Amino acid sequence: MAGGITDTGELYSPYVGLVYMFNLIVGTGALTMPKAFATAGWLVSLVLLMFLGFMSYMTTTFVVEAMAAANAQLRWKRMEKRKEDDEDEDSSSGVSDSDVLLQDGYEQAETRPILSVQRRGSANIFEITERVEMGQMASMFFNKVGVNLFYFCIIIYLYGDLAIYAAAVPVSLMQVTCSVTGNHSCSVGDGTKYNDTDKCWGPIRRIDAYRLYLAAFTLLLGPFTFFNVQKTKYLQIMTSLMRWIAFILMIILALIRISRGQAEGHPSMAQLSGIRNLFGVCVYSFMCQHSLPSLITPISKKKHVNKLVLLDYILILAFYSLLSFTAIYCFRNDTLMDMYTLNFTNCEIISVAFIRYFLGLFPVFTISTNFPIIAVTLRNNWKTLFHREGGTYPWVVDRIVFPAITLIPPVLVAFCTHDLESLVGITGAYAGNGIQYLIPAFLAYCSRKDTQLVFGSGTVNKHLSPFRHSFWIVFVLIWGFSCFVFVTANIVLSESKL
Repeated sequence: MAGGITDTGELYSPYVGLVYMFNLIVGTGALTMPKAFATAGWLVSLVLLMFLGFMSYMTTTFVVEAMAAANAQLRWKRMEKRKEDDEDEDSSSGVSDSDVLLQDGYEQAETRPILSVQRRGSANIFEITERVEMGQMASMFFNKVGVNLFYFCIIIYLYGDLAIYAAAVPVSLMQVTCSVTGNHSCSVGDGTKYNDTDKCWGPIRRIDAYRLYLAAFTLLLGPFTFFNVQKTKYLQIMTSLMRWIAFILMIILALIRISRGQAEGHPSMAQLSGIRNLFGVCVYSFMCQHSLPSLITPISKKKHVNKLVLLDYILILAFYSLLSFTAIYCFRNDTLMDMYTLNFTNCEIISVAFIRYFLGLFPVFTISTNFPIIAVTLRNNWKTLFHREGGTYPWVVDRIVFPAITLIPPVLVAFCTHDLESLVGITGAYAGNGIQYLIPAFLAYCSRKDTQLVFGSGTVNKHLSPFRHSFWIVFVLIWGFSCFVFVTANIVLSESKL
């Protein structure tokens, strides 16, 4: 994620790209959505989910457009460099331009017009063939202040991501193991409310068990922050398979209970007090903009990429709605857990012990494989933010300081709170808002401005967003800044009431 141009990698078909994007977007955020739906009311939740899905699709097309503009800029710069090198060679050889045209007319006719055509905006120059990450696009199109703000936003988001992951695994382990070993076996999802001070194993309280698991999680996965790790193809396949088995199981089990007349949920239509967390959860659950270069660039045929992305968003919207509606009608609002999988660890819901443990511990396996990847990404962004051209970091700073400032803050946050709904809500509402709305809008605006400056006002980007009118950029920016104000005001008012 730290800015840079990397190899495209092995190409794949548009439909494979569609599946990859679906898998990327539908992740941990989806597990917190049912509780957010129940808190805000089904009608408000559905309307907000659809609207935020539309907004996310719009900004996704902005990022694709900026990727195409970045590819065009890189090609043009290489052509200009090649042209300067050719001119230097010609002048050093002492041969006049007229001699060159006479002696090498065919070659000049083949090379010079290409540059002039590209300047007028040939469609091919906007082909997305090189993977240009968002950090690189920010450095190409933003000024120094804009680049620093970009990295600040992406770093805060990754910190929130790590805090959510660091809390989700110990919470799942605490809920499952305390239910199995305590006097309330199999009662996680039965509506019984437990306090952190309740007993788990003998004198060990639930909060103590949570913190023990957090310490073990940190000791086992924290060291990966100090090294380079890469997610293998087989690990991706395994985690994706587990995720889809878990999601499909939860939907089917909830539908079975509803069809048998065992549904307990009576969700309200609207509860405005729940909108703040719902907003953050929805933004977090549609997040993919920061990974688009890795997903879009390897697609072999990009002619209809915006339509494929739209299809993806429609499918994801339908999936989120199905998961959330089956949840809020199957379970009472006060029994829905922050991590939805934990509602299925009750013996009355599922009699098969293996399924109960699989769903209860599902977040442990999938999140544990992602934590080192996110941590290394955050560490590299810190390095990029403070890097100066030609400079190197001392060994202690490179190998100790950067990994430490990456790992310690999210673990401290997870130590202080395990309220996953609030962690997801705040991360999505603030840093997620910046990454999903503000940065793509500014990238679209600045890339259009630079494209007209370099190639002329008549240039047409073949991957220009369907929302090409400047009204949409202004609308997204106003919406993004308004969300900051609304969420902050909501938090302040909520705290003042307490």
